[in-house]
Amino acid sequence: MKKIVLMVAVAACVAFASQSVQASAVQTSVENVMQDDFVKIEVKELPQVVQDAIAKSYEGSTVKEAYVAGADGAKKYKVVLVDKDLKEQAVVLNEQGEVIE
Repeated sequence: MKKIVLMVAVAACVAFASQSVQASAVQTSVENVMQDDFVKIEVKELPQVVQDAIAKSYEGSTVKEAYVAGADGAKKYKVVLVDKDLKEQAVVLNEQGEVIE
């Protein structure tokens, strides 16, 4: 009887462990696909409208990294901001400097 209970417990542990591994693998691949849309650019390559919007809306923050996605007329800019407390925040803006997403 002890062997049967032990085998059921081991089987349950294996089943639960494999489900958590599968879930984390799916989440990682989704994040990679989302990141692949954006191409890293120099901070100085951000349009002036976007830079002005960041300066106004996120006063005291500096742009650490910048990325661009999309074709002409429909570009999105993803910027990683660092505030005065050294906390990072990612923001996505359109070509008019409006926050999206």
